[in-house]
Amino acid sequence: MPKELILTFHGLGEPPAAASEAERDVWVPVAWFEAIVDALPAHGVGLAFDDGNASDLHYGLHALLERNRSARFFVLAGELGSPGRLSCEQLAELHAAGMAIGSHGLHHRDWRTLTQGELERELVLSRRTLEDLLGEEVGEAAVPFGSYDRRVLRALRRAHYRRVFNSDGGSGPVGSWLMPRTTVHLGRPLQHWLDLVSASSNGRPTPTMRGKRLLKRLR
Repeated sequence: MPKELILTFHGLGEPPAAASEAERDVWVPVAWFEAIVDALPAHGVGLAFDDGNASDLHYGLHALLERNRSARFFVLAGELGSPGRLSCEQLAELHAAGMAIGSHGLHHRDWRTLTQGELERELVLSRRTLEDLLGEEVGEAAVPFGSYDRRVLRALRRAHYRRVFNSDGGSGPVGSWLMPRTTVHLGRPLQHWLDLVSASSNGRPTPTMRGKRLLKRLR
């Protein structure tokens, strides 16, 4: 079965002044993003954006369209229009440009820590909000912080999400319901990411990655 490596971005350019050290690590220079997109092979590597930051539109969309590429954008439906986030109009612009839109919940919360009612609200209301804005079904979700367990996966299935994306790293079978992604961060030099996309087989999960995935699904 063919595999796909999905690279996830959380912000392009300068991070917000109030960003924590951990958040700053996943905001990468625009030049990095452009170089990575330029290095993408024709098949086997996908792109995603989490959180719905305004930089997704300001920098990401232009670079993608200029190179005839697309990406998935997983947005926090409850944060639309907040400072530094995408507005409803900007989300519609991404959608009109052919980008896929998915849910990242209402707010940036660890789904494992929520009560059942809170979890269902994050999954159901976020999806409904996005569908009302876009006028079509939203069937994909990305797990905040990559934090999930059996309870979260069951809730996602009950909410009828067609596909769910995590942050476990490495590649996964094309079209699988639970799909790993690899977060691009400043802890590795740009050349590491260029090498990864140029030879996407390097994105195959290590034994440690496979062990972590199994643990999350069983806990």
